[in-house]
Order: sequence, then structure tokens, then C-alpha cells
Amino acid sequence: MSSFVDAGVSFSTAGQLTVTSRSLHLRGNAATSVNFCNGEFMGKKLKVKLKHQSDNDYGFRNRKRLVCTMSLTADVAGETELTDLELDKKDSRTVAAIILGGGAGTRLFPLTKRRAKPAVPIGGAYRLIDVPMSNCINSGINKVYILTQFNSASLNRHLARSYNFGGGVTFGDGYVEVLAATQTPGEEGKNWFQGTADAVRQFHWLFEDPRSKYVEDILILSGDHLYRMDYMDFVQDHRQSGADITISCLPIDESRASDFGLMKINDIGRVLSFSEKPKGKELRAMAVDTTVLGLSREEAEEKPYIASMGVYVFKKEILLNLLRWRFPTANDFGSEIIPASAKEFFVKAYLFNDYWEDIGTIRSFFEANLALTEHPPRFSFYDAAKPIYTSRRNLPPSKIDSSKIVDSIISHGSFLNNCFVEHSVIGIRSRINSNVHLKDTVMLGADFYETDSEIAFNFAKGKVPIGIGENSRIKGCIIDKNARIGKNVVIENAEGVQEADRSSEGFYIRSGVIVILKNSTIKDGTVI
Repeated sequence: MSSFVDAGVSFSTAGQLTVTSRSLHLRGNAATSVNFCNGEFMGKKLKVKLKHQSDNDYGFRNRKRLVCTMSLTADVAGETELTDLELDKKDSRTVAAIILGGGAGTRLFPLTKRRAKPAVPIGGAYRLIDVPMSNCINSGINKVYILTQFNSASLNRHLARSYNFGGGVTFGDGYVEVLAATQTPGEEGKNWFQGTADAVRQFHWLFEDPRSKYVEDILILSGDHLYRMDYMDFVQDHRQSGADITISCLPIDESRASDFGLMKINDIGRVLSFSEKPKGKELRAMAVDTTVLGLSREEAEEKPYIASMGVYVFKKEILLNLLRWRFPTANDFGSEIIPASAKEFFVKAYLFNDYWEDIGTIRSFFEANLALTEHPPRFSFYDAAKPIYTSRRNLPPSKIDSSKIVDSIISHGSFLNNCFVEHSVIGIRSRINSNVHLKDTVMLGADFYETDSEIAFNFAKGKVPIGIGENSRIKGCIIDKNARIGKNVVIENAEGVQEADRSSEGFYIRSGVIVILKNSTIKDGTVI
């Protein structure tokens, strides 16, 4: 005898599970239960009961109808209830992101002499702002604001070219808006952004706008970090925990811990206290059991500290309350609002156990770029599933003649002729001429090409064309865009100078790294 179960599953808004039977064929009279996915559904136990009923309505003669009833159970605090089935847990339409354009960028000077920190080029073909923007796109978040104040012209231009409704990445019903610091009527309106929190406070009215009606959570992101992250995993953890504020954090070992702001958490991941770059006894007092956040016992012993990444998610109403009413004069999230909020609100830590780098100094910028050439690299732009987007430049492939390239990245649109490039990153539209040796160098490339006739004209006038001239040797250097380096130039900081201002000669030395200025000229035969 055969029996049929007509099975379909539906969910009500109250979380109830209903199953109706359809087209499941069971053989034998003894069948009394059915296993769906080995008794598991969405990670929770399913109880399945079948009972026999006559089914003349279905027109099955001499067959029995099996009515399938199912219940979903989860043991939470000793009670059985339905949880974690709300489909909106990962609804990115209810999330908005704010990317902070950063301050004056003094630690990244002279790369920030004429550009904002997020506009600094990285990886040969990208800019720092492309990292959080791409993370938002790959996470499905399409409501993005970028707050800017200092040297924002190149950043605004890049955003307009890369992330718009016409020729760039499209955002459906979302938007990407640049919010520049501005003055408004009244005494308080005369102030520019005083810090990260003040910047968001000055535009708080946007989140009371009808467009933000369905926004529930707000991501606060930095525009000068290098990492790849699914923000919706972060938001989902925030929502499931019921936290008011969630902070993304890195597990770190003792050798690096004193360079970060550290957090103390309890056994459920709630943040109890903060300490900014502690040392000695204060450092050891900040050690926590990082297995609470998901690390293995071995990893937890190696990395007993957690550091804030400066990446936060707030409930919208909590953020507006903190900025407008609770802490109306606080200017910074990391040093003021969040430490104070931990005493009154549920502030939770979220573990991000992957590559992350703060590109805040010349040395960190230099090392992060060169690290891209490692085998394998700790961070890679080569991820087809989660790409890093940037401006569509339509440049041709690079042309390389009789050259040797070792452990390097060569960006598109470049010309390399009979040169040796070793452990270096070469940016777009770069030109490297005959018998040049480049080692441990980050070359940012050029904004435009010079034609052959323009190059010949420059030579005829005794001028240096864009790129690196013949027989030059360069090591341990950052070459900013459109730099003109002549023939027989040696740049290697042989004396190990750590800091120097030689801007009149076209370069600085910062943390031992030589930085050739944008649009500068280094004459033939110069030795640095």
C-alpha cells in the first residue's frame, strides 16, 4: 500500500510553522513519521508527526492520507520558543552607512597635502574610499553618506565618477551622497566638524527624513582602513544580541596591544570598560577571554586582548538620542560617546578575525602596499565574489618590453622598458625607462599621459617628462602622482634619515620613507 504526504511549509508573522502535505510518496502501511533534513530546519529541531485520515476528497481509493504536523523548538533560557526566523534579520534595506572622511590627515602628510585621506591611492589602481564603499556594495547596503571636510575636491570627483546612477556602480533605490562640512545660521552653525560624532550630529536631521523612515540601524565606518568585511553579518549579530551599540574588534597579542584602544568584556561579550593604549599593569588588566567571541582556546591564549577597529553599528534611535540629548557636546565616538555609553547602554563587541589595517601613517601606508605583493598576500584585491570597485578608467593593458619583474604589482596603462622592478607596486599610467632599478617602492602613477611629441618637446627644452628617467636607482620610496624623475637619479636614503622637510627640492622623509611630492620634479643626477 502506498501513502502520500502533501507537504508544504509556511511561516506566519508570529513565527508559527505550518506544514501542508504535497507529493511526498511513502511506501508501506507502517510509515508513521517523516524526517526532513535529518530533523533539522534552519538549525532548529523539527518534530514531525503523521496521522492517517481518509482522503476521498483527493480521489485516492484504498489509500490513506497522511497529515503532517510539525513544530519548531529551541531551548532559550529554559523555555521552548521560536527564534531567529525573522526574515528581516539581514534586510540591508533597513541599514544606512556613514563613511567618515577623516580629519586633516597630518600623519599621512604629504600624501594628504592636496587630497583627503580616503582619496589617497592604494594598491596601484584604487583609492582608500573604495574599500568601505565596496564593502557596502558587497553587503547589499545601498544607502551611503560620506562626510568630508578637508581637501575634498579629488575625493568628490572620484566618488562622482565611480558611484553614481549613470556610468558608475548603480544603487537601485539607494543613494550615495557626499555631505561636506558647511556653516548654517546661528552661533553653533559657524563651527566646522569638531570630530567624528560632531560631524554626524550636524547632519542628524537626515535620519528624520522620510527617506530614512525604514532605517533601523546606522553603520559608522572609517574611510582610511584596508579590510574586507560583510557588514550584514555584523548588523545581524548586533540585532540578534539586542545590543544598542556594537563595536567591531580585532583580537591582538601583547606585542601590538599597546598601540590600540582596548576593551574589557564580560562572558557574553558586553563591553565593560575601555583603555587607550595602556602599558604595563594597565595593559595586563585589559586581558580578556576571547573564546567568548569565538576564538579557539589556542588562539585566545595567543591573542588575549581586543582592540576597537573604529567600525560601529548603532540603533538609529539610540544614536540620535546620544548625539542630540545625552551627550550634546561630545565630539568623538571612540574617545567620548562610546566609553560613556557603555555605562548606561548595552554595548557589545563583535569579533572580526581577519586582515585589517589602519592606513593612518606614511609607514603603515608604505608597508600595507608592499604587503600586497606577498605570496600569498594577507589582503588581496583579487576576489571575484567580493570585488573592490573603483573608477572605470578604460585604460589599455600595460606594455612591458625586455624587463624583469619580481614580486610586484603592475597596474594597467603603464609602460616599462628594459627595467628591473622588485617588490614594488606600480600605479596606473606609470612610465619607467631603460636601465631603471626599482625596489621596495610604491609608485602611485599619473593622472594623464604625455604624448611622444610632448615628451620630445620636454627633452628639447631640458625638462623632465612624467615617469622615471634612464639609469635611475630607487629604493624604499613613495612616488606620488605625476612626479618627474630625471636620468641617473639615486633615491635610497643611504644615511637612514628618519624625518626631513625638503619640499623645495620635491620630497619629504617621513618615518624613514622618502616621499616624492605630487607634480614635483627631481632633476637629472640628483642623489637623495
